[in-house]
Amino acid sequence: MNFELIRELQQPGDGRIVLLVLDGLGGLPGRDGHTALEAARTPNLDQLAANGLCGLHESVAPGVTPGSGPGHLALFGYDPIRYQVGRGVLSALGVDFELAPGDVAARGNFCTVDPEGRVTDRRAGRISTEKNSKLCDRLRGIHLPGVELFVQTVKEHRFLLVLRGDGLGAEVGDTDPEQTGRKPLRPEARSEKARRTAQLVSRFLEQAAGILVDHHPANMVLLRGFASRPSWPSLAEVCGVRAAAIASYPMYRGVARLVGMALLSSGATLREKLDTAREHWDRYDFFFLHVKHGDSAGEDGDFEAKVEVIEKVDRELPRLLALDPAVVVVTGDHSTPASLRYHSWHPVPVLFWSRRCRPDRVRQFGERACLSGGLGPRFPAPELMALALANAGRLGKFGA
Repeated sequence: MNFELIRELQQPGDGRIVLLVLDGLGGLPGRDGHTALEAARTPNLDQLAANGLCGLHESVAPGVTPGSGPGHLALFGYDPIRYQVGRGVLSALGVDFELAPGDVAARGNFCTVDPEGRVTDRRAGRISTEKNSKLCDRLRGIHLPGVELFVQTVKEHRFLLVLRGDGLGAEVGDTDPEQTGRKPLRPEARSEKARRTAQLVSRFLEQAAGILVDHHPANMVLLRGFASRPSWPSLAEVCGVRAAAIASYPMYRGVARLVGMALLSSGATLREKLDTAREHWDRYDFFFLHVKHGDSAGEDGDFEAKVEVIEKVDRELPRLLALDPAVVVVTGDHSTPASLRYHSWHPVPVLFWSRRCRPDRVRQFGERACLSGGLGPRFPAPELMALALANAGRLGKFGA
């Protein structure tokens, strides 16, 4: 999305925009040759598709597998190549940790390693948040010379690591090998300024290994997404909207906060999130609703669980439409095929509906049907926001 142009064209409107993100929505054929979205019973989504526009979007570029941060930034209208941030910052903002200038933050995973130090489970069996909290208490006892160390629970196996002090650089490579059967990577300084940071991280990891050695399944940690907080234009500045995020997982709350969204407290289910949206409907122009568990099911290789998540969303869709939004966008931030157990580069299905849209011929919301949709098979995800603003009457005419 062209920020300068959108800033120039923005105008007041009275219609609400809802962006419903089913994390990891896209997939590959599984049951009977269908993707999870195609296999799911989705009469409400199909009806909305019949009255709207469909297509497949790409967050970054053809063949590029997006992380969750870039995937969401693209949906919010930000070019994910220009606006890059490490996952550590998103984790910090998501748990309301106030990053100071120069702080270096990293996203941590408790993991399981075998006696040879090879990773056998990158998520330590998705340990409970309560167990995570007890382990973080132990890691806070680590001492690193010349810096303050912060270790904070995020959710389940995830935690936040922050280093605060002089002379730190965030250009440090991940220690997560992103696959099992390999040993954690050494933190590599990618700039001269980050050399001291990498050394401190190595000390942290050495001490963490000793502290966690007898704590199965969480007997080691992996770190990724080292970053310091950037300064970016907000959605209010660029688009002129009051935006709110309704998400349970801290990472997604963090990326929303980074672009200036208000964070609304809500329960974990979509029904509870829709109740929250209804309570705040008159206070905001743009609502971001996040549904996480389809992505988790894909990463766990559980095709049927992913189908079930999609069907639950479909059953709640009438409650969303009862709010009378002007624009509804239903999509994912990336594809997470159960057969791959990880994010993939495959374009993501997108359903776009508004009171003013010109419907295409798609009658079912699924990957193959979306190939022939009016948005096209490779729609740039950052352009969705501009399209939503226009359909909500929030963009004026360009030129005389």
